[in-house]
Amino acid sequence: MERIGIVGIGRMGANMVRRLKDVGYAITAVYDVRNDVAQKLAAETGAEVCVDLARVTQLSDVVITVVSDDAAMKKIFATGGDTLLKRAKGKLFINCATISPQTHLRVEELATKRGAQSLEACMASSIPQARDGTLYLMVGGEPAAFERAKPILEKLSSSMRYVGKAGEAAKVKALVNMVMNINTAGLAEGLGLGAALGLDLTMLREILSQTGANSRVLQTDGEDMQNREHSCFFSAAHAAKDSGIALKLAKEAGLNLPLAAATFKQYRRMIDEGLGELDKSGVAALTFKERHESRSK
Repeated sequence: MERIGIVGIGRMGANMVRRLKDVGYAITAVYDVRNDVAQKLAAETGAEVCVDLARVTQLSDVVITVVSDDAAMKKIFATGGDTLLKRAKGKLFINCATISPQTHLRVEELATKRGAQSLEACMASSIPQARDGTLYLMVGGEPAAFERAKPILEKLSSSMRYVGKAGEAAKVKALVNMVMNINTAGLAEGLGLGAALGLDLTMLREILSQTGANSRVLQTDGEDMQNREHSCFFSAAHAAKDSGIALKLAKEAGLNLPLAAATFKQYRRMIDEGLGELDKSGVAALTFKERHESRSK
């Protein structure tokens, strides 16, 4: 079994590592800008807390990255200075963040030049699934990299789909999150209007679930919207980022996506009003009366 290092140990990354530790993988290196978080996970897994990215690569056969955005990805795969690419020959990078397809392509190009392999493994699940090894994964990259990564990915997922070359899985993931975000914002408006009309929201949610208005988001977020419970599983800030990626792809394709654009504006508004770290279900704060002073008119 290959030695695993990880860069980016937020709730998703940390729970993926815990899962791999449980099934027998050696976790040899952890890296995060928050040293206290890294120290805690290292104590659980026996890994070394690395202060240099190059040390993660040195200690690992496979490096899993779960960083926040394109800028963070470009930083850890920089062409100079402290970088994961230093002495990377023979290593495999499995990149799980939701970032632009172009960045995945660039990382693969840089890794290949250093004699390493790169694979995108985009996740369409949340924290409990990361811990339990039941993620849904969309994978893109060279077939040889996929075959090498498959034993690891099988321990992290209950289902995975190999989409094709680098960048393709990232396109699919952007569309998954774009549609999910539209559904979430639409549900918030429906429940917000129902509350304003004096309807019983439990009754309304039950009826929605039995009609064409049913959705996965209704199951995961509807009750939370009703109860104002927005503990973060997928933040509004990440929803804005991911809808932004999809809108950029649409612009490049010459398409106008008014629903995606409106949803992006709602999540950007949450960030502007200090609500960006709420779960995406917190978009209900902008639609329910008296929940937020700057709610949508």
